[in-house]
Amino acid sequence: MTQRYRRRRLALVSALALVLPLAVTGHALADPNNNTPAKLTKAVTLNGVLRHLDALQSIANTHGDRAAGRPGYQASVNYVVSQLNAAGYSPSVQQFDFTYLEDNSVLDVLAPLVIPYRKDLDFTYTDFVPRAEGDVTGIIQAVDLVLPPTPTPSSSSGCDAADFAGFVPGRIALIQRGTCNFTVKVANAQAAGASAVVLFNEGQPDRSGIVIPIGDGTGLTIPVVSATFAVGNQLASLPSPTVRVKVEVITDTRTAWNVFAESQYGNANNVVMAGAHLDSVQDGPGINDNGSGSAALLETAIQMSKVKTNAKVRFAWWGAEESGLLGSDHYVTTLPQADRDRIALYLNFDMVGSPNHFFGIYDGDNSSGTAPPGFIPPGSAQIEDVFEKFYAGRGLPSEDTEFSGRSDYGPFIEVGIPAGGLFTGAEGIKTAQQAALYGGTAGVAYDPCYHQPCDNRSNLNLTALDVNSDAIATSVITFAFDTSAVNGVRTPGKSHGRVPRGVLS
Repeated sequence: MTQRYRRRRLALVSALALVLPLAVTGHALADPNNNTPAKLTKAVTLNGVLRHLDALQSIANTHGDRAAGRPGYQASVNYVVSQLNAAGYSPSVQQFDFTYLEDNSVLDVLAPLVIPYRKDLDFTYTDFVPRAEGDVTGIIQAVDLVLPPTPTPSSSSGCDAADFAGFVPGRIALIQRGTCNFTVKVANAQAAGASAVVLFNEGQPDRSGIVIPIGDGTGLTIPVVSATFAVGNQLASLPSPTVRVKVEVITDTRTAWNVFAESQYGNANNVVMAGAHLDSVQDGPGINDNGSGSAALLETAIQMSKVKTNAKVRFAWWGAEESGLLGSDHYVTTLPQADRDRIALYLNFDMVGSPNHFFGIYDGDNSSGTAPPGFIPPGSAQIEDVFEKFYAGRGLPSEDTEFSGRSDYGPFIEVGIPAGGLFTGAEGIKTAQQAALYGGTAGVAYDPCYHQPCDNRSNLNLTALDVNSDAIATSVITFAFDTSAVNGVRTPGKSHGRVPRGVLS
């Protein structure tokens, strides 16, 4: 799942079929009678899903990760294509070029203890233009901090040259957000002889996470990173810590691919789409994020390959989601309007086996009130209903999860296509109420290995993965036979007429 705050980068070039070498491995043959939720969920087994995850882990072991623009992603595409071919599909591969960004930045405490901070979770680089790069190790020195923070913003840390009275040249400046522009703070630090700067958020409830400083970086020559309040507060509490600050960001144009497979049967004017992003972040295997959704969707597709559906079912595995939803955005924006109009709905599965999970359903009816008016297309509530009924039927709890556009359903709802899906949690913290409902540990992230190298084959809750694989299969087969609640298209034998999207039966 892509970070909410990361910039979306534009896909550059259009799509093409790509022929890739295949390495086919055997799997259980699909049954044409896997045509009900009960039959399909019996066929979609946890072992079948784990077989795909073992293959993705092996790819990451060989290549280091499965990130778009890197060899592990192409190997992941090859694997999915081979499995689809073996199941009897004729998969297609859509190629697109994108702006590849490799962030090798570092923020680590080296002494008096070792603390390696996490890119994009604990800190990030800045968007100063131009952005200075460098690799500096030194003692960090606080600059006029307000700790603990006041209830309302009051810090002016680093805004005046006088704030640096007593600053030791060569040290790394620790500067708090507030009052003046970030570039002013950094310029003052550089003038005082700082070798690098760690900026951190001020600390009020709405000013605690990562911010990405922007501004005119002309004349700035020292590396600068931006950290959460928690990181800055920890650095300020340590006795003269030795810290490494490295800023190194590589960009170029690289290629990624989306993979598609369509059912043999079904009304081509009434398409049910189901998708999951196939790429990982850099330097991690991405087994929960999002091998879990990709593998469960792949096994569902395999076990549905012979089913005579009423709607055309189009399965999708997206590339470069972690770079800003680029694969799904490329697909939707380059799709002719007539083809968009044929898509009844889109189902999205991103992180469905989090180790400290909850059972989250995208809030299609906006009962939580978190989405602005008009943000959620009509029909999405009816998709949510199918998932709610699934969990209730199993005697399992479930809850709304934010329908924010953070994953690959975003480009679909932007053009008015109803959507829904599942999510078991990322970097958010599990509440005591959730721990009572789902088990696990309160006060800990749903996925402590989110976007980290430890997101490997052991970073899964197998019960959640098993349940959600069945939920995925249930939703796909349900809508494959009847989309009328979402878009008014009747099943054969009732009516072949289509009513305008948003007019529900």
